[in-house]
Amino acid sequence: YETVGAHAGFRVNHHTSDRAQFVGSSGSFSVVAGEPAENVHLAFPVAENQTVDAFHRAAIELGYRDNGPPGERPVYHAGYYGAFVLDPDGNNVELVNHNR
Repeated sequence: YETVGAHAGFRVNHHTSDRAQFVGSSGSFSVVAGEPAENVHLAFPVAENQTVDAFHRAAIELGYRDNGPPGERPVYHAGYYGAFVLDPDGNNVELVNHNR
């Protein structure tokens, strides 16, 4: 999640063999080793469409699977611009700019 975190404004604060904690101005989150959960969707808000684009490119280059290229998603609301990738465990990871 270092790639995701960097684009969403998070940095690694603490890392051990079984967990990593990320912190940023908007809060924190941790990734912990264990049995993968199913149907997880993680969404991180960002302020610019270009950040969404850069995240998607970087994630694909690192082997994440595309689950929705960068673009507007008016089905959610006007101005919604997001991109989706699947992490190695199949979790749906999204960066989104709500353009509000």
